[in-house]
Amino acid sequence: MKGFLNEIRRPIKISLSRKILYSALAFIAGVILGVISKVFDETASNLLPYFLEVLDLRNFFSRMGVWIFLAMLISVYSKSPVRSAINVFLFFVGMVGSYYLYTVMIAGFFPKSYMMLWIIMTVISPFMAFVCWYAKGKDVIAISISSILMFISRQTFAFGYWYFDIIYILEFLLWIATIFVLYQSPKQIIKVVPIGLLLYFLTAQTNLFWGTKMYPL
Repeated sequence: MKGFLNEIRRPIKISLSRKILYSALAFIAGVILGVISKVFDETASNLLPYFLEVLDLRNFFSRMGVWIFLAMLISVYSKSPVRSAINVFLFFVGMVGSYYLYTVMIAGFFPKSYMMLWIIMTVISPFMAFVCWYAKGKDVIAISISSILMFISRQTFAFGYWYFDIIYILEFLLWIATIFVLYQSPKQIIKVVPIGLLLYFLTAQTNLFWGTKMYPL
């Protein structure tokens, strides 16, 4: 099995000190972003600087898309699938932990159902990250994984019988950024994007976790 996986993408060995550094940075980034997200939640939009109000970062950070993108970014740029699993897990531990500690200890309420959902997602995140790491590999398996990651389209677009629209401009930018992150060659990305969009259209009416927010509305 190890030889088969190495044919898709081969891990890169790094020193123990670099492993600790990268994992610590992932955790710290999660803590900072979790606190920032909660501060935006607790601040009325009209009290934010005008450019932040226009960008609607309060709603942006409460949605799933940005966290999927950041987890994918950490995963594919880690040096091995095991490092990917560890780094993404620590990122979510930091983000979810700081967000809900702030919610309970400072904001003074306890959204149990939402918190449990994000805890479950944190627990399964290393397994997803392990698989995601191979998206930057080669052959049909890497293309398949990359296409599934294009499911971020579900956070970006909405369509019906007579319309096709962009839901959030910021998430459209994340969608574009996802293409750049997954890009390896013109031939590869020409396969990835259409397959990902096809999967989106086929499953657009299925309710997975895509409407999940950090807090109840």
